[in-house]
Amino acid sequence: MNPPLIAVEGTYEEMGAELGRRTSDLVERSTETYLRRFRDQAGLSAKDVLRWGATYLDVARQYDARIAAMLEGLAAGAGRPVEHITALNARTEMLYGTGYRDEGCTSVAVLPKHTASGHTLLAQNWDWHPEQGPVTFLLATRDTEGFSVLTLAEAGMLAKSGLNSAGLGVCANLLVSDRDTGGAGVPYHYLLRGVLQSRTMSEAHRKALDVRRISSGNLLIADAGGEAIDLEVAPDVFGAMLPQDGLITHSNHFQCPLPLVDRKAATSALTLLRPARARHLLEDAAAARTLDLADIVAALRDHYSYPDGICRHVNPDVVKGDEVASVYSVLMDLDLRELYIAAAPPCERPYEHWRLDDVFAPGARPETRFHAGEHHA
Repeated sequence: MNPPLIAVEGTYEEMGAELGRRTSDLVERSTETYLRRFRDQAGLSAKDVLRWGATYLDVARQYDARIAAMLEGLAAGAGRPVEHITALNARTEMLYGTGYRDEGCTSVAVLPKHTASGHTLLAQNWDWHPEQGPVTFLLATRDTEGFSVLTLAEAGMLAKSGLNSAGLGVCANLLVSDRDTGGAGVPYHYLLRGVLQSRTMSEAHRKALDVRRISSGNLLIADAGGEAIDLEVAPDVFGAMLPQDGLITHSNHFQCPLPLVDRKAATSALTLLRPARARHLLEDAAAARTLDLADIVAALRDHYSYPDGICRHVNPDVVKGDEVASVYSVLMDLDLRELYIAAAPPCERPYEHWRLDDVFAPGARPETRFHAGEHHA
């Protein structure tokens, strides 16, 4: 089942409150899961969580007042302490050093000179625990100035991969390095929302780079202006990759020569080959300048090295509770401000097609595209 759409409008506090009210049951489930992880895996007491949550609320206020207002509204609407909501948004940082590992992904950006439509395309598979799918949804926000965002989001959180009305989009990939620490700083999921609140590429760069970071992560950013850049960020350092032959592909290891030790490359399933595999599947169409949405869907459904390829399936040999699969597959046309999404497994599901301009209409429903059956071994 594809994720439901939650569309909210108003001030940032009003949008957060409406989001909290409409997802309160999901927020409760997600918060309870992570409070248990904080206790059992990180040894954090209830008082510890509240203390760190207060720290990340202060960080949000300093980083972006709009994000802070949404988080405070969300907490009020869901009937949860705001410190629990901000701790949830800093879950990776809260669980630093526990062996906890966030989601993996394979991401792709294509420049318009290499697409059949002349549009900038951005896409990814989000690999994570399958049980997280039911507490994930599409979040659409439109503020009082008409600026809107459409993003995948887990309950209690504000962003993952998505696009905005300025034609800017972002995809997320987990990275882990020896520079990662706990403590005060801007959490990775704040960075994602900060990028989506940006109206220009330069503003997005500042939101990702000109801040104190305490964890590693990857942000593949592209826009309708026809450019794309990949930012590999870690505490105190960052790297940037530009398109080669019209393409950027990325997964869960550092590709820039940064002064750090990569702690994910050896353990994330096939991360060292997934970017190359995606490029191999797309480069001929990109070179011919005929690459279209169907080509990217075929790449996202690819089963090379099954079950751990781009289209990732549950490995039956993995311990129960640790299973990972491609929970959602997301494809964006940034010129048209359109997003396509398929649930797990994307090789067997159609993609639902949403137009950003339409998601706020009462009773908005998606069209269905790219039906199942196009398997690529």
